[in-house]
Amino acid sequence: MKRQFGAVFFLIGVLVCGEALAQKALKEFHVSAIPDENPQEMLRIYTPFADYLTTELGMPVKFTPVVDYAATVEGLAAGKLDMVWYGGFTSVQAARRAKGATRIVMRKEDAAFRSEFITRKDAGIKSLKDLKGKTFSFGSVSSTSGHLMPRYFLLKAGIAPERDFSKFGFSGAHDATAAWVEAGRVDAGALNFLVWEKLVQTKKVDRNKVVVFWTTPAYVDYVWTVRGGLGRKLVERIKQAFLKLDYNKPEHRKLLDLHRTKGYIPAKDEDWKGTEEAAIAAGLLKTN
Repeated sequence: MKRQFGAVFFLIGVLVCGEALAQKALKEFHVSAIPDENPQEMLRIYTPFADYLTTELGMPVKFTPVVDYAATVEGLAAGKLDMVWYGGFTSVQAARRAKGATRIVMRKEDAAFRSEFITRKDAGIKSLKDLKGKTFSFGSVSSTSGHLMPRYFLLKAGIAPERDFSKFGFSGAHDATAAWVEAGRVDAGALNFLVWEKLVQTKKVDRNKVVVFWTTPAYVDYVWTVRGGLGRKLVERIKQAFLKLDYNKPEHRKLLDLHRTKGYIPAKDEDWKGTEEAAIAAGLLKTN
């Protein structure tokens, strides 16, 4: 009996010490996000989040910009990034590549996310079938709302980009897709609905030239994801820092407005199973 109690206390001690060592070794917390907008806008959005988390966690938190979506996955897998704001597809890639990666919180809006298909008024496009023979732009190759889900719904509608578009490409970011369409570089494109709303509100897109002609059904998308090995207590503190943000409090509203949300909700890894299946169906991901 004494041996059993001794073993239990030993295991508890190992777990507690391991948790303490994991947090003690972390002198600076590195946050990043998929680069789905221009670099200046990314810094404007995420630097205040780093400042907020610095106060909440009691340690320096730094926003680390990356060059592309793949760099966020590799950074999390290598332990160079501690937490990343991922799109749904990239979070699936991260969960596969980075052992122990866990989704913790998402915006309320991401539980029912959408992509907008846009075109110029003079392009003669009124529906998805009108895209045949046209030029088209996705966002980033790894973007959920700018590529994966638009491609998935195109395929469901019987339109294969490689076969049915006269030409298509990847702008690299949602705002760039809108700019390409407005400039006439392509006939149409797809981007996430929140960026579209932001471009309209800030008058960075000319509604006399560019219109939405189709909206996808809802799907789950963006999510804050942490790497493995951070320790349960630290992960819980990070999670609670996001969940306690209250849109009715002016000091919190500024932060929430930057992320175009009214608040955050807990995330469950299993909610992205459908995203993984869509990626496999679209030929963008291999089965395990």
